[in-house]
Amino acid sequence: MADLSFIEDSVAFPEKEEDEEEEEEGVEWGYEEGVEWGLVFPDANGEYQSPINLNSREARYDPSLLDVRLSPNYVVCRDCEVANDGHAIQVILKSKSVLSGGPLPQGHEFELYEVRFHWGRENQRGSEHTVNFKAFPMELHLIHWNSTLFGSIDEAVGKPRGIAIIALFVQIGKEHVGLKAVTEILQDIQYKGKSKTIPCFNPNTLLPDPLLRDYWVYEGSLTIPPCSEGVTWILFRYPLTISQLQDVRRTSGTTEINECQTSDPRN
Repeated sequence: MADLSFIEDSVAFPEKEEDEEEEEEGVEWGYEEGVEWGLVFPDANGEYQSPINLNSREARYDPSLLDVRLSPNYVVCRDCEVANDGHAIQVILKSKSVLSGGPLPQGHEFELYEVRFHWGRENQRGSEHTVNFKAFPMELHLIHWNSTLFGSIDEAVGKPRGIAIIALFVQIGKEHVGLKAVTEILQDIQYKGKSKTIPCFNPNTLLPDPLLRDYWVYEGSLTIPPCSEGVTWILFRYPLTISQLQDVRRTSGTTEINECQTSDPRN
């Protein structure tokens, strides 16, 4: 099936001065009303900030994305850490899984670093990105860094083509078997700073069926501080489904993400 793409031009970003990096390290941040991230994190004032609203009618079809298909080469992770950082639930992966092809630079591999869950208090405003101004209950991010150009994710952040994020919209419905290992231990990590190791996690189970992998693409930024740009966003059109009992919003001690983090209305 053909891929749908929404493409904006990438932009180069100068490296930060050492004192700027030190100033941002260790800064507490949140989603409270009135908080201006740009006052502390200068990158948040950039032109290519995420999230955005995706206008499906104005998306441009790019047949070149069919020449080299997007290729997730994920492996099963053993002994993965699931952590509550006070803002989101993270699955930190230890096995080397990589992403290549599609809109990514030819010959480059992007290593999967972690999976993050983003949500809101209400089903109508949970996801960070919106489609035709419609939000989903949750949004799941698979965060990758360019291991061909850089030695770590810290080096890749803020660099052109340094980060690639696959985003999956989440709707409430039937149980998602691949997420059971994560959702079953949420009661053990209800509070900030808590974590637990699960024996097995397969990131392949998060991806849509190969015949349902239409996606939008645009160049943007991290959606959390430091809000660095140079991020290639790949947003799958078809959402994954979880049951009401698997809803990670049951986890207390984490911030309801989208109460103040709203999408940029650009198309």
